[in-house]
Amino acid sequence: MKFIKMKLNNAFIIDLEQQRDHRGFSAQTFCAREFAAHGLKPVVAQCNLTFNYKKGTLRGMHYQVAPARVAKLVRCTQGAIYDVVIDMRPDSPTFLKHIDVELTAENRWALYVPAMCAHGYQTLVDNTEVVSQVSGFYSPHYERGLRYDDPTFSITWPLPVSEISQKDLAWCLFQSFLLEVDPRSL
Repeated sequence: MKFIKMKLNNAFIIDLEQQRDHRGFSAQTFCAREFAAHGLKPVVAQCNLTFNYKKGTLRGMHYQVAPARVAKLVRCTQGAIYDVVIDMRPDSPTFLKHIDVELTAENRWALYVPAMCAHGYQTLVDNTEVVSQVSGFYSPHYERGLRYDDPTFSITWPLPVSEISQKDLAWCLFQSFLLEVDPRSL
């Protein structure tokens, strides 16, 4: 695996080192030892699969707070997504900054999303499938989210939103969130 550092603190693209022959190729997609060597959380507690019927479907922006913070390794296995990560770690040098990357079945990249970073994506084609390895269990009580269209972050999504859940539409804007909670307590 090749670990490509992103501009967001501790976020990486994981590219495959393919061993090719006449049959095709094989490649390692995860190694706890290599992840730990790069300072990443190498625990996988849960794996999730999402399938999206329509191009323009938006999922996010989700994260979990203490004591249930989780890191994610996200890979698009069919189709293509525009993936976005927002740093919600108050002690991080990239706090409130975001990155974006296209993950596709063709490039086979994975994106390592550090704990306490909001994550979301938009599908770029119909019938898109995404696999996520997560370092902890889903804990609804500790789940938080941000609006996909929050002006604080100025994310430019590539397509009009065709599908989104009511839950994702209901997340409050970050400035409203700040009035309710001191982000240092996260």
